[in-house]
Amino acid sequence: MTRAKPTRTSDDRPAPPDRRRRRTLGDFAPKLAELTDDVLFEDVWNRPELAARDRSLITVAALVAGGDADQLRFHLGRAKENGVTETELIEAITHLAFYAGWPKAMTAITTAKQVFAA
Repeated sequence: MTRAKPTRTSDDRPAPPDRRRRRTLGDFAPKLAELTDDVLFEDVWNRPELAARDRSLITVAALVAGGDADQLRFHLGRAKENGVTETELIEAITHLAFYAGWPKAMTAITTAKQVFAA
């Protein structure tokens, strides 16, 4: 199931991360790492029905709503790679404060501040 991916996809979207989960989790949870790389990042993220930028905004919103700060770190960076600006991400988190909860938004904005400063 291992396929070489080009640097960019056919519709000029950034290619998925190059086997990040296999490198970090493959020896501990090989199936989860394989599913993350092959299904999530190679298949789902490259489906043409939504642009990568839109998928990034949806993913960030879901992570903020779920309070998943660790995953949010990665996806804030990915969102920027996919064309979402820092201003737009801050605005999305601010908007989510009223729908996902103030504490989750405050955690997310603190995470964003750290990510953007790095």
